[in-house]
Amino acid sequence: MAKRKIIWSSRAKLDLFEILDFYLKRNGTVTYSKKLNSKLRKAIKLLEKHSELGIQTDVLNVRNLIEGDYSIFYSIGSETIEVISIWGNQQDPAKIDIPAAARILSCGNH
Repeated sequence: MAKRKIIWSSRAKLDLFEILDFYLKRNGTVTYSKKLNSKLRKAIKLLEKHSELGIQTDVLNVRNLIEGDYSIFYSIGSETIEVISIWGNQQDPAKIDIPAAARILSCGNH
């Protein structure tokens, strides 16, 4: 498979920041946040060469890669992988709005 460039949406960047910040505040140390950040970024890096690793969602052209307690939603472009959102699976699934995230992504610069 061809190697694709990883692009992060603003929402995905914010999601990651909020997740890591939550554990920093809860634990009072950066140790777990650093480990989690590394784990999530390694999973996303796998998508560069294995773009179809995640499962197809009900949303057109949006896939879901599950890494531990997190779902990484992404879209495959001809030369890019766009990370749309990172969702903590312990949250209420009724609150996730991937179609809106995909619409926001499709309006952005690629």
